[in-house]
Amino acid sequence: MKILITGNMGYIGPAVVKRIRASYPKAKIVGLDTGFFAHCLTNSDVLPESRLDGQIFHDIRKVTEDHLKGVDAVVNLAAISNDIMGKIDESLTLDINYRAGVRLAKLAKRCGVKSFVFASSCSVYGFAEEGAKTEQSPVNPLTAYAKSKILTEKGLAPLAGKNFKVTCFRFATACGMSERLRLDLVINDFVACALTSKKITVLSDGTPWRPLIHIKDMARAMDWGIQRPVSAGGPFLVVNAGSDEWNYQVKDLAKAVADEIPGTEVSINLDAPPDKRSYRVDFGLFRKLAPKNQPQVGLLEAIRELKEGLEGMGFDNANFRDSNFMRIKVLMGLVDRGLLTPELRWLKK
Repeated sequence: MKILITGNMGYIGPAVVKRIRASYPKAKIVGLDTGFFAHCLTNSDVLPESRLDGQIFHDIRKVTEDHLKGVDAVVNLAAISNDIMGKIDESLTLDINYRAGVRLAKLAKRCGVKSFVFASSCSVYGFAEEGAKTEQSPVNPLTAYAKSKILTEKGLAPLAGKNFKVTCFRFATACGMSERLRLDLVINDFVACALTSKKITVLSDGTPWRPLIHIKDMARAMDWGIQRPVSAGGPFLVVNAGSDEWNYQVKDLAKAVADEIPGTEVSINLDAPPDKRSYRVDFGLFRKLAPKNQPQVGLLEAIRELKEGLEGMGFDNANFRDSNFMRIKVLMGLVDRGLLTPELRWLKK
């Protein structure tokens, strides 16, 4: 068996590679990534890519059939994942996340790939006050990132068939320690703030809802997506991936972190205008279809793991939002130094 994982050198990729390697020890597993964040290693004992049989440094926009020869399954993680980047250039986010993603799937189908797994997002629900959202609920993407996810889902749907199984996971908001850690995610940010300044500042009034999922559980879901029988959801499946117990209001997340890191003060802006990104999600379908691949990492475990991981790195940067822990800073830094074009293509120097 041969498995191609695109975008494997980001935040989620190392966890996915580790899980897939454990599940398919004899498979040939290859990563394909342009390498924007290759240098952003955090508390890693080994280079995550050492678990692969091969690493291809390549832009997903330029993938060819040669990259897909002999591949049985594709896991597509490749994406510009920052809302700020989408505001800077929405067309670029759509080009990389949506157009290149659908093109990849078309090439994969043409080359005989049997299973295509796509990392979508619950952010497609946007602002949703009434009840927990199911896969049949209306979508309301508020950012270029969220729009790119729903457009990709729509582009993948007509490609699916008996010889090309497509699984789209609408993941809850990611969290947890990674060998390429991001701190521009809510729980990760709160833990970093608590450790470095003993203060968590919630910019909203704390009431917005966020569903969360640990990156290990995202990997667990994608493992199931590779091997799922067509009888479990059909040739084309869109499924919310997460846990009903992990629907939290932001103020409760801040309190949970403060409780685990004594001495942390929580400041909530009660006068803030309503945050337009607020939604609860129903994960009942995922629970029904994949009972053996359900999330296993709880909130407190995730917080403690982040705390231990950051402390193990000697992390003490209270200004981490201006560092390589923020994906937008990495990308803009590479552009400013003349290493990337504004279209995020490497300049060969």
